[in-house]
Amino acid sequence: MISYLDEARVRALLDWDALIAAMEAALTALSAGRVMQPVRTMLTIEESQRYLGIMPAVAEDAMGLKLVSFYPGNARRGLPTHLAIIVLCRTDTGEPLAVMDGRLITERRTAAVSAAVTRRLAAPDARVLALLGSGVQAQAHLEALGRVRRFDEVRVWSPTAEHAQRFAREHGATATDAETAVRGADVVVTATASQTPVLRGAWLKRGALVNAVGAPRPTWRELDDAAMRSVLVADSREAVGQESGDVILSGATVHAEAGEIFAGTKTVPGGETIVFKSVGLAIEDVAAARLVHEAHVARGRA
Repeated sequence: MISYLDEARVRALLDWDALIAAMEAALTALSAGRVMQPVRTMLTIEESQRYLGIMPAVAEDAMGLKLVSFYPGNARRGLPTHLAIIVLCRTDTGEPLAVMDGRLITERRTAAVSAAVTRRLAAPDARVLALLGSGVQAQAHLEALGRVRRFDEVRVWSPTAEHAQRFAREHGATATDAETAVRGADVVVTATASQTPVLRGAWLKRGALVNAVGAPRPTWRELDDAAMRSVLVADSREAVGQESGDVILSGATVHAEAGEIFAGTKTVPGGETIVFKSVGLAIEDVAAARLVHEAHVARGRA
């Protein structure tokens, strides 16, 4: 039988530590050429408002497809901006194994990838975290990054000040302006729907790590040119070269893929400021779905 797993079931099965490890393994396989995955097909229904993405991937141990809608305007309606369904199949026979809600997987796998990169590239004594954005990705990153570093101070900024203040109250953070949030921060997350830069390179301390997960369109940006002159690590060279306005419009060159860092085939010089640009990949969704399905099967047998 094909299982259907709704968001509540996915939430109950998706463990942060296992997910972070699975994302590291998936990106390592991708950079080693062991994953078949085209750059996402994105259909523009209405520019800046409505998009539909199709994301297939095949790895040695997982195969599937995510169908994802990206509706930035949903935030004004109190609805998720990303909604998705993931189909997981057997690799040996092609048989469907499960269909599951993909909204939470999209949210958490994004933060888990950032956590895997942060564990490898952030300063070991990183203590100050700056969040530019106060939505679901900010919350997910706060949870995920807390698995790999212990932050004594969390600062948050949002284009809507009251949203930042609410986030600060709920999570013990400090709401402030963007520059104050970033100056002196060891790790920075940009997770906004902005189409123009919200992070200036002049604000970054030397040796900081930026996890840039917003601006998922070729003409959108969250980081200015000065920030993009940092050492650039990407989830996929091919994907950021086609989808990331931060990379395309700045002319920045990718120093390494995350999977190359994980495998040890590429390194980053010590003390350098690093930008990790993440656009989100199908293999991350499929690997996360496999993790969820395996946990579902294991619990069913218990």
